[in-house]
Amino acid sequence: MAENKMLAQMSEKSGFIAALDQSGGSTPGALRAYGIPASAYNGDAEMFKLVHEMRVRIMTAPAFTGDKVIGTILFEKTMDGEAEGKPVPTFLWERGIVPFVKVDKGLEAEKDGVQLMKPISDLDTLLARAAKLGVFGTKMRSVINLASQDGIAAIVAQQFEVAAQIGRHGLIPIIEPEVSIKSPDKAGAEAILKAELAKHLDALPHDRNVMLKLTIPDVTDTYAPFAGHDRVVRVVALSGGYKRDDACRRLAKNHGMIASFSRALVDDLKYSMSDAEFNAALGHAIAEIYQASTVKH
Repeated sequence: MAENKMLAQMSEKSGFIAALDQSGGSTPGALRAYGIPASAYNGDAEMFKLVHEMRVRIMTAPAFTGDKVIGTILFEKTMDGEAEGKPVPTFLWERGIVPFVKVDKGLEAEKDGVQLMKPISDLDTLLARAAKLGVFGTKMRSVINLASQDGIAAIVAQQFEVAAQIGRHGLIPIIEPEVSIKSPDKAGAEAILKAELAKHLDALPHDRNVMLKLTIPDVTDTYAPFAGHDRVVRVVALSGGYKRDDACRRLAKNHGMIASFSRALVDDLKYSMSDAEFNAALGHAIAEIYQASTVKH
């Protein structure tokens, strides 16, 4: 079954996960970075059409295959769209890439030094649709700004509560409690997060697995023990605002952790590039991130 092959790939294969999941609020910024200003489109429909075209250009590039890119996180509208006349999840899996979908609906206002996820309306409907389209898993993000015991405990509890709902649909949730790289005590927040994650992972039933998407830690190998945890399929890293060379340098020091980069993957890509220039720039980024994910110092 495809699910078993996808699980084996996500557990064992060398490579990294591409994050192509900028959603409503961050889409204008993603297009602007790509070289398309807000004045170039009118309304959400045109905006999402342009960002879908950008993502299809990435997904259909010669270097974007399962050789190095073992998974891709999609925005919901991208999951529902097509690439080369096929549903995007089908297209990706035919290229050897495991599809995921972002399910969170953004962040609450900060409380206790953290930003919880907003309620996810119609989550069961989205999960059922994702499963039908051949999607393997999900991703959901919340943010930790301060080394707050109560706040971080609340974030992790919420992540695992929603993860249980996702697991009931047969999907593997990527739990993403991002520690802001601007946190005044990032290492302290990461120590609290590690303890809270361990508590919840140890309490998971034997038939429920998760993935972890975490900010590259200040203390090297903070999260290395999770790579061997029975309930953890993979530990992946977000770039979190670090530039690609810095993110890759930090990632290469952390064992058992592969990349799941967004901005650090696409930063050099521009709308005005010829296909040859675009494919070369993307190929270089993929090679650099793959190296940091697979060759550890």
